[in-house]
Amino acid sequence: MRKNIDSKNESIPALKKKIIIRFAMLPIFLWILLFLPAGSLKFWEAWLYCIVLTAPMLFAVVYFLKKDPELLERRIKMKEKEKEQKAITMLSSVVFLVEFIIPGLDYRFHWSEVPTFLVIAADAFVLLGYLVFLLALKENSYASRIIEVDKEQKVISTGPYAIVRHPMYLGIMLMFLSTPIALGSFWALIPFILLPILLVFRILNEEEILLKGLAEYKEYCHKTRYRLIPYIW
Repeated sequence: MRKNIDSKNESIPALKKKIIIRFAMLPIFLWILLFLPAGSLKFWEAWLYCIVLTAPMLFAVVYFLKKDPELLERRIKMKEKEKEQKAITMLSSVVFLVEFIIPGLDYRFHWSEVPTFLVIAADAFVLLGYLVFLLALKENSYASRIIEVDKEQKVISTGPYAIVRHPMYLGIMLMFLSTPIALGSFWALIPFILLPILLVFRILNEEEILLKGLAEYKEYCHKTRYRLIPYIW
């Protein structure tokens, strides 16, 4: 894949510009989702959460722009090709939106009283989940946002992929299951009950596609038994 990019040097600046714009929009969108429902900029849990997310994200974008822009190109793809994945993505988007809107409303109307130490502990788990997510990306340049099999794609079985088959989703689950408490809302936990269920369906469908498209994936599944959580599933 790198050869394809390097053979089109004139496209690299445009690609980098597109990547920077796309990733810059994410914190802005997150800020709107959190602070507009809260009706206040005094929502300190949201400020802390945004820092915990955006600081490593900024580092990651700079790092991958230099080391692996092809990965970021894959990460900005949004349109799923598989019908099952389109449905899962749509439901996941609704869950994420609800999860980020409820804490602001919770702050405004004082529905929850989450102790400060729990908020900080949850932020630590959010950061841990994001670091697991980034480690998976660093190990696997083919980790596209959508489910697809690249022509030159190989099975990755090193690093976190030697422990579970989907470490990226493990990181995502750690991040977003911790997010409601990090944002000071017990009520926001309710919609995220759906997240593990949606992840299970996404993983099962993704593995069907990988088994068809990657000759070595079946052997990898036998070698690395657990999909998401060691010794459980």
